[in-house]
Amino acid sequence: MKDIVLYYAPDNASLIVRIILEELSLPYEDVLVDRSKVEQQSEAYLSLNPTGLIPTCVINGATLTETAAIALFIGESNSTTMVIPPTHKSRSQFLRWLFFVANTIHSDLRQLFYAHKFVGNDEQKQAEYRKTVRQRLNENLSILNAQYAADKTTYLFLDEPCVVDVYLAMSLRWLQLYPSNERGTFKLSDFPALATMANALQQRPPVIKACVAEGITGDFFTRAEPANPAHGSAT
Repeated sequence: MKDIVLYYAPDNASLIVRIILEELSLPYEDVLVDRSKVEQQSEAYLSLNPTGLIPTCVINGATLTETAAIALFIGESNSTTMVIPPTHKSRSQFLRWLFFVANTIHSDLRQLFYAHKFVGNDEQKQAEYRKTVRQRLNENLSILNAQYAADKTTYLFLDEPCVVDVYLAMSLRWLQLYPSNERGTFKLSDFPALATMANALQQRPPVIKACVAEGITGDFFTRAEPANPAHGSAT
């Protein structure tokens, strides 16, 4: 695959795509969307992605949005390990868990981090809402933890990571960091099979390269610390 342009903000969902690109050793150009300047709402960016969400990827001149769609498209175009191919017996389960992470886990993360967008500016209502969302997240992460434990492999399905592992590990990272006034509430140790996957993933050289490029150091997924990017802002 040629001519990949990744529009990113540090430690945003675009990092999922960057990790996949690095894992596959694909050449790409990255273009900063500076959230500190609200560039995601600029006319130029909205012309690419009318939702104003990050990431956006331009691949061979075609614009693609939605993290799971980008990850799946790049993986299917370039890999037999980052995705489960259509002919594989586990293909249906791969799609099941990819969209579970994208549509259920990631959706709840947005509700947890941006509670004011869902219940208004009353802080008590926000706290109650976050408590409900957090309980739902823990229940769904327990389902994923049981799946990883049942597979008895570090990664889901294969000996090498797939896009589900990368997407989920980033979700675990964000849960440790946000919302900042509740940092420390989420305990990765409550999900030992997910912690094992996250620990293995954060030691892979392509993952290290991708994270360091966005100012993220240390144990990226198991003992997350805020990004310190040279350019742009994570929030």
